[in-house]
Amino acid sequence: MTKKKNWRQRDPESSQEAARYEHPIPSRTLILKDLKRHGVPLTLERLADDFGLRDERETKALAFRLRAMVRDGQIIRNRQREYCLIEEIPVLAGQVIAHRDGFGFVALDRGGDDVFLSPREMRQAFHGDRVAVRITGHDRRGRPEGRIVDVLGRATTELAGRYVTEAGVGFVIPENPRITHQIVIPPGKHKGAKPGRVVSVEIVEPPTKSSPPIGRVIDVLGDITKPGMETEVAIRSHGLRHRFGKDVIAEADAYGDEIPKSALRGRLDLRSTPLVTIDGADARDFDDAVYCEKAGRNYRLLVAIADVSHYVKPGHPLDDEAQERGTSVYFPNRVIPMLPEALSNGLCSLNPDVDRLCMVCEMTVTPAGNVKDEKFHRGVMRSAARLTYAQAYGIIWERDKVLRRRYKHVVEHLENLRGVYESLARARVKRGAVDLDIPSSRFEFSPDGHPEGVVRYTRNDAHRLIEECMIAANVSAARFLKAKKMPALYRNHAGPDEEKVETLRQFLQTVGINLPRAATIRPSHYQKVGNALAERPDASVLYFQLLRSMSQAEYTPDCDGHFGLALKEYAHFTSPIRRYPDLLVHRAINHLLSRKSPKRYVYKQADMERLGRECSISERRAEEAVRDVESWLKCEVMLDHVGDSFDGTVVGVAEFGLFVEITSMNIEGLVHVTSLGHDYFKLDPTRSKLTGRQTGQSFELAQELRVRVAGVSVEDRKIDFELDQSNSRKKARGGSKKRKPKTKGRPKTRTKPRNNKRGGRNKG
Repeated sequence: MTKKKNWRQRDPESSQEAARYEHPIPSRTLILKDLKRHGVPLTLERLADDFGLRDERETKALAFRLRAMVRDGQIIRNRQREYCLIEEIPVLAGQVIAHRDGFGFVALDRGGDDVFLSPREMRQAFHGDRVAVRITGHDRRGRPEGRIVDVLGRATTELAGRYVTEAGVGFVIPENPRITHQIVIPPGKHKGAKPGRVVSVEIVEPPTKSSPPIGRVIDVLGDITKPGMETEVAIRSHGLRHRFGKDVIAEADAYGDEIPKSALRGRLDLRSTPLVTIDGADARDFDDAVYCEKAGRNYRLLVAIADVSHYVKPGHPLDDEAQERGTSVYFPNRVIPMLPEALSNGLCSLNPDVDRLCMVCEMTVTPAGNVKDEKFHRGVMRSAARLTYAQAYGIIWERDKVLRRRYKHVVEHLENLRGVYESLARARVKRGAVDLDIPSSRFEFSPDGHPEGVVRYTRNDAHRLIEECMIAANVSAARFLKAKKMPALYRNHAGPDEEKVETLRQFLQTVGINLPRAATIRPSHYQKVGNALAERPDASVLYFQLLRSMSQAEYTPDCDGHFGLALKEYAHFTSPIRRYPDLLVHRAINHLLSRKSPKRYVYKQADMERLGRECSISERRAEEAVRDVESWLKCEVMLDHVGDSFDGTVVGVAEFGLFVEITSMNIEGLVHVTSLGHDYFKLDPTRSKLTGRQTGQSFELAQELRVRVAGVSVEDRKIDFELDQSNSRKKARGGSKKRKPKTKGRPKTRTKPRNNKRGGRNKG
């Protein structure tokens, strides 16, 4: 009888597993291979026996891996607690996208149309959960409908909401509108919370088809008007990890404050090269630095990025935590970092006048903006200056004498950076990349943390300079990895959806601008439209319509290119402190710099598919959380402007009314159709226009209006406007003066004017 091989002999990835984990177990590849070989579902015990795992620690590790494979939709566990190959049963895996009205969809891992879930099916799932669904039919619109067969992974273990009581029973109503369940709080589990207070709840029992979720209050956050409450709620509502475990902090702290000499061996020494960081004034983590010198007619450009991969190793607590978080989250008044502060603001941050380990992309840039002769190095650097965008702009473009004297040791290199930026910008225009300069907004806070106002700001050429340098490095990283056929994550941006392009095309025709049909659309067509709109007063509104028609970028292991940037190859390399995909790209480059074969890499293509999906989900979750906080803060700001009038622009048209944005503050509200006049209004979706049947009065997209703030609901994140009776172009009352600090107990909603009126970075 042939002796059964040890699992390590059978596992094609045993060496990678040994490199990644102190106590390796069979890889996902071998587990899938064994399930296929047996041809029947297998229990944990049977799989452990098949692999010869006798140690309890190994069996627990195998169980953990199997659960992760279930969560990722690679396998499924049946009612007999057996693990099955998902392709052998008629189910599909995906992520739940819940709607505030109770129904939902499943975005399938394999792509294609989302599967509709009825409110009844949604009883057993939260927004973000991973599920296995079986297609049961199609609705009237031809969309597939499904039934949840199993919940593969729970996205929500903690959430925030209002504690209420009814007939002696405690409930928590989640603040996240996508979670429509009420969480039952058993007696004695409310931690002394009073009705109406915002609490943090741990989900003890998830929902099922027949029973609601059960939880326990783990923290009483306080009154809804408390400063910073909006961020506390968003963190918990969106399941953002915001506490580092002791093992994670200990691992980060163990590196100390300085780089040991042993870490410098084999690195390119750039400590005498005057690299500089250029960031926002409030930035605390500096992960990129730049340097440029003339090389004949060309430029030699160095982009140095913090070498996070030196400290965060696969399979270690730091890496597990970073992978779970996926990204840092930048709220208006708080940052939730991907890495502990000892690394993110300390040892990995390229602070001035200290030695830092880095990964360096060295490029030659021609006067035409072509990048060639790219090289990557492991390096050590010492930042010569920490500049803000305003300072860099003052030195380079405004030629500020005081700043140029203060930073005279880097002025020459900054002038070279301007030259390389102008070359790269010319190349960007030539290839037809989309570059829409849409103003952003920034909140102003009082000393006690209450939002006082919102101001608009636009990028200057210093922002664009850094952006172009980062894009060049990202492209170089993608080309390098693609040429070496390394498993890696690329930043892909697909072309726009055909239906959305057609809607946009028809609308643009109403303002006298032509756009080709989706089949022939190119980035240059978008940029041509953007240029045509640039001089219009409503340009930012129309730019938004262009953006809405475009697809969302995502991380995948296939290099499919970036539509918006008009690039064939693109990856994220420049922000490993705050983005996990960048860290993975660094690891892949490091592997190649060590002269190792891609076959010996710790990650395989299947790993990258899973990690790409997880990183894309983490990015969207963070974006949703930030949007929620911004909506809340904007409502808080507008509470003190009920009854005031502002100049605005129509940014959306629907059957039920107009969405109007206050021009000076990027704050949006609804003018309900009943406030437009005593008439029946009909929507023309092609022209984005509402027209009164009797009066002929019409309202359309990008139209300028003067509106009055009629009411604000922080709880619902809604601002109601009504047309100002004069609808004249007067200065908004109260629009320029700062309001007094809030007083405790201020109502959440005002529907009447006050009597005491007062004058009223993308870095690639």
